[in-house]
Amino acid sequence: MLSDGRPIGAHLPLGTGMVRAAERAAEIGADAIQVFSDNPTAWRRRASPPAELPAFRRRLKALGIAPLAIHVSYLVNLAGPDEEFFERSVAILRDELVTARRYGARFVNVHIGSHRGRGSEFGLARVAESVARAFADGRDGPDAQDSLPDQTGGPTDAASSEDTPGPADDPILVLENSAGGGFGMGASVEELAAILDAIAARGVEPERVGICLDAAHLWGAGYRISEPAEVDALVDRFDRAIGLPRLRMIHLNDSRSELGSHTDRHQHVGAGQIGSAGLRRLVTHPALAGVTYFLETPGMDEGYDAINLDRVRRLVRGEPLPDLEPHELELRGSRSRSAPADEAPAR
Repeated sequence: MLSDGRPIGAHLPLGTGMVRAAERAAEIGADAIQVFSDNPTAWRRRASPPAELPAFRRRLKALGIAPLAIHVSYLVNLAGPDEEFFERSVAILRDELVTARRYGARFVNVHIGSHRGRGSEFGLARVAESVARAFADGRDGPDAQDSLPDQTGGPTDAASSEDTPGPADDPILVLENSAGGGFGMGASVEELAAILDAIAARGVEPERVGICLDAAHLWGAGYRISEPAEVDALVDRFDRAIGLPRLRMIHLNDSRSELGSHTDRHQHVGAGQIGSAGLRRLVTHPALAGVTYFLETPGMDEGYDAINLDRVRRLVRGEPLPDLEPHELELRGSRSRSAPADEAPAR
């Protein structure tokens, strides 16, 4: 937790085990954790919850790591014109909302997608339809209220009266801004506001949908957040257009990309084009104290999860950041953890 109490976490892989991921979060001093619940580059979803899930939930609780965010598959395009692709996207989003309740996750984070040249009005309608359908089906579907069996089929701690999912545990869907490449939706604050309005017009309660601002995406979209005054201007602009209570998450990533390039290439904290001054203001802005920050920086499974969290703490303390070696600056995020926006599905 940062000095003023705001939580900061990281996107961590589950490949070495779910409980191990929770313990890794604690080891690096993370308060929160973001994960994939399934393969982020495949349509096929697991048939049942992972056997380790009850232990994962217990370990997170014991370690005081919260909130938990689930990042939706990169295949999803909520705004696209291809009907089969769109139906698959809605199905995955619905599945992730149900899964989030089983995980006890507070947030479900999703990339909005691309209208593929059909225009923003078309994209707005598609996104609103997809979100409304996913919420309706996810809440009312046959598995929405299921509690978790253990490996022998008996009840577990995760199925207790305290942890069994109910309406009060409904996750918040968090729509992530785009860098703007490939007709990506949500590259501007104003378009994010329009998307939220379109979703509300479909009957989805506003408190069920929020926004994640990814710093690297903001930079790619043309927001000069390298300058603290421009961070202040962005925060004010967001508050006037949307309202800061709906800003739920920030992905605190630096960027390799040029300003306004509409590309998304994540870099270590303070080692990219955005730099220390802008990221320091973003993570210490007094109006953002209620936001949860997550890192999606390179080399997360090579020890750079701890290195980048340490760099954030140095920023907060006003300390200079150590230089990184050339080979460190060339590290890339694995496709399974950080996929560039311009590599999103084409349909």
